[in-house]
Amino acid sequence: MAIKQLAPTLSVAPQIMPADVEDLSAMGFRSILCNRPDGEGADQPMAAQIEAAARAAGLGFAYVPAVAGALTDADAAAMRRALDSLPGPVLAYCRSGARAEKLAEMADMVCVRNAGHYDVLIVGGGSAGIATAASILKRRRGIHLAIVEPSNAHYYQPGWTMVGAGVFESGFTRRDEAGLIPRGVEWIKASASTFLPDEKQVVLNDGRRVSYIVLVVCPGIVLDWNAIPGLSDALGHDGVTSNYRYDLAPYTNRLVKQFKGGRALFTQPPMPIKCAGAPQKAMYLSCHRWEKSGVLGSSDVQFHTAGAVLFGVPAYVPALMDYVDRYDINLNFGSKLVEIDSASKTAIFEQADGDGVKRVAERYDMIHVVPPQVAPDFVRTSPLAAASGFVEVDEATLRHPRYPDIFALGDACSASNAKTMAAARKQAPVVAVNVLAALDGKPPVATYDGYGSCPLTVEAGKIVLAEFGYGGTLMPSFPNWLIDGTRPSRLSWLLKDTILPPVYWHGMLKGREWMVKPHMIGA
Repeated sequence: MAIKQLAPTLSVAPQIMPADVEDLSAMGFRSILCNRPDGEGADQPMAAQIEAAARAAGLGFAYVPAVAGALTDADAAAMRRALDSLPGPVLAYCRSGARAEKLAEMADMVCVRNAGHYDVLIVGGGSAGIATAASILKRRRGIHLAIVEPSNAHYYQPGWTMVGAGVFESGFTRRDEAGLIPRGVEWIKASASTFLPDEKQVVLNDGRRVSYIVLVVCPGIVLDWNAIPGLSDALGHDGVTSNYRYDLAPYTNRLVKQFKGGRALFTQPPMPIKCAGAPQKAMYLSCHRWEKSGVLGSSDVQFHTAGAVLFGVPAYVPALMDYVDRYDINLNFGSKLVEIDSASKTAIFEQADGDGVKRVAERYDMIHVVPPQVAPDFVRTSPLAAASGFVEVDEATLRHPRYPDIFALGDACSASNAKTMAAARKQAPVVAVNVLAALDGKPPVATYDGYGSCPLTVEAGKIVLAEFGYGGTLMPSFPNWLIDGTRPSRLSWLLKDTILPPVYWHGMLKGREWMVKPHMIGA
């Protein structure tokens, strides 16, 4: 079969037969598109026969018939709609492949004609993207603004720790993306694939190019589950879980509730990761439940962290160590999870010692895993990336040092702050006012101080409220007499349990900058 690749997500071929579909699936195609009208040739299978074979193989299918030598703009528009709706890679076919190729070319022209041009283009419709859009529009209505985001669902990820602890229901943390996009913002439901900063364009996964005056990049961070051999297949059964996934946090709750003693392992990979305290939060909340149920005494709880310290800001370590001692947790520093053998319920760690690196096997009854985390591929391989792979920014203004019309925030930017929702909440207004300044041809007018917050849930009802900026500088939001962030507090639990979720949904994502007004340069 002569297959010609036109783009990473589109290839064309001559007439295929139903028997070819299984081989095409094995080659990695996820959809088939028929451009040949039924009845064109005597030996030609009907499109419905190809569709039936495609559906049986789990592939998408579209029928866009077009007459050779008489292709029209309507044919091209239909081709564009089909390519936009089908999962890729797509194989399009006709009698010889030439008609499908010409239609693809015409569809690209439709795409170019329809490509949007925006005052502000935001790549990423998570917490950072929506909050930034809302903050921009609060200040200046009428901005032509679009968000590039492929997902239909939006998650309040800080709530997953509470789901794993049995405090929140998982549905409490999920809402439809469409209902959160600010009014006046165009939602481009696609993924970014390439940045062309010299042309002031972003290429989407379907080949469209979108142009901008100012670009904001905040697509988040990628959880690399496949980086640990055996982990992906083990997740969700036989005691392997993670609060870092919406569908797994309820399993954490179930495992902890059913635990009757034994060995429980909790892991933390090398930095950077989102919410660096979350691996510990799961552990402390689990231990507290086991303490109350009377099984903690018959449990061997181990914390394996690739880092050299329990927490990166020393002021909070004494309070955490009190709970480590109370729960009799065995700390293992410089211990990186490198493999899961689910058949034997064994975790393999690499640990440094005086003779180099050794591999240590630990059997488990349950294990809470946090995967390594990296920048998205299209960021890491782009001209925008720093050496770390994340979008390079000036730490204060969050503007790219080489492209003054580009800003980044949230988990995808290279700033050395902790990657937390609280950081994005503080960054969004700073980026918003600096974006508007850039639109006006002016330099940045606001700065970000590195603020981040990590409410460390040390037991049900108490939290060590870690708040800090660049360099580990303590940055408490409340007076010490109200909340001493270095000590466990019931008021801090109330903050996380009751106050922060509505602040997120009804404040941050609506452009309401409660307690996070941007610091203006010279003010």
